[in-house]
Amino acid sequence: MSELITKSALELAAGLASGEFSSVEVTQAHLDRIAATEDDFGSFITVTDELALATAKDVDEKRARGEELHALAGVPVALKDLVVTEGVRTTAASKILENWVPPYESTVHNKVKDAGLPVLGKTNLDEFAMGSTTEHSAFGTTRNPWNLEHVPGGSSGGAAAALAGFQAPLSVGTDTGGSVRQPAAFTGTVGVKPTYGSISRFGIIAMASSLDQVGPMGRSVADAAALHKLLAGHDPLDSTSLPDPVSDFVALAENGTLKGKRLGVIKQLTGDGYDAGVSAAFTAALDVAAAAGAEIVEVDCPSISYALDAYYLIMPSEVSSNLARYDGMRYGLRVEPETGPVTAETVMAATRAAGFGAEVKRRIILGTYALSAGYYDAYYGSAQKIRTLVQRDFAKAFDAVDVLVSPTAPTTALRFGAESASDPMALYLGDVATLPANLAGIPGLSLPAGLADGLPVGFQILAPARQDAMMYSVAGPLEAALEAAGPRVLDTLAEGLTK
Repeated sequence: MSELITKSALELAAGLASGEFSSVEVTQAHLDRIAATEDDFGSFITVTDELALATAKDVDEKRARGEELHALAGVPVALKDLVVTEGVRTTAASKILENWVPPYESTVHNKVKDAGLPVLGKTNLDEFAMGSTTEHSAFGTTRNPWNLEHVPGGSSGGAAAALAGFQAPLSVGTDTGGSVRQPAAFTGTVGVKPTYGSISRFGIIAMASSLDQVGPMGRSVADAAALHKLLAGHDPLDSTSLPDPVSDFVALAENGTLKGKRLGVIKQLTGDGYDAGVSAAFTAALDVAAAAGAEIVEVDCPSISYALDAYYLIMPSEVSSNLARYDGMRYGLRVEPETGPVTAETVMAATRAAGFGAEVKRRIILGTYALSAGYYDAYYGSAQKIRTLVQRDFAKAFDAVDVLVSPTAPTTALRFGAESASDPMALYLGDVATLPANLAGIPGLSLPAGLADGLPVGFQILAPARQDAMMYSVAGPLEAALEAAGPRVLDTLAEGLTK
């Protein structure tokens, strides 16, 4: 492998600024890596090599002229294929949008373009972000670079695999119930779900609007922090966008300390249901944090026991509403019935039958049922009450501790075939530790905490709403302490890939 693709995003940024190498060289090295490994990993739906190289060339020319550039200018990035990109196919990994080329631009892509980051391509995902394995894509399966027989997680599995496979130094994903943090845990990378509203959702294809959040991903806490800082900020095009100023997340990650920090271990997110290897790695990470000066306390959040049930009523209800726009009339796939009259109703039915996959149909049906007359109060209304209780439990817990911690997922990366069509709950349960943060709108981060049976284990850090800075001030020094205590997880992977 080229040495350039193993460097962190911030190392690449420093080398570009000093003239050690050019953005064209860096971008081409990553495109070469994609070409060499994509048949194995399946990280991308679309590779935008010409666009990426054109951006890289433009950055190099501006740098040669002495123009002022963003700190990440010239560092390549991969975008989850939910991020609308004007003039570039955007599919949401669904047949219903297979050939859709957007006529408008998302705020996220605008910020990436304005900063001069070459976009390597659009990464694979579970269709419309519905899934935890990246098996539910109309354009093939993504595999985990750690072991090709295992899933990379989901729904941002392509974004995570691109990082772990050294195809990209930075990725942009989305997180509705853990779709950034869980794949980060499965691939030994860093994934962040910011405070709801801190990064614009304008131009992000919606799954569940009150839960969705764009999430920066990297191979280190500081890399993810740098991308977060770029993407964050108020956007008048997004009615849920927060007006908060953007902190220097990189400085907080690099200069934070664990001394005096109180880390609350969530009682309901440990113990039964968690693999022994995951629990052991999590406990070992807590010991490292304690040795670095953190105080570890147990925290009781009783309503979290009901969060999974509430989430899987609220999320499909919003899915049912958001996906109603795919009707075969305005854009995307249009299928007319083979027999009978061609009416709006029959075209819609034929289009959705052909365009949506099984998991999407399952969630639409569940959500429509939960919102139907006679069941709204019993199901959707009750779920929203539990959501309020979760928010209150978190608020009470944060009165006593600085951050809350847990394993990111109960297991390491699953083997392919772990899900059966008759028991989708087997995978839904894998979101038990991540989805409470989405219900509450608080920030969360997953970083590597070691290995169990040769696969990465994720350590989750949750902070109060609008206090993403606190999350980074704990995650950065914890990452440094873990690396000082043992080999860096991704270095282990890189050594294996270069043999």
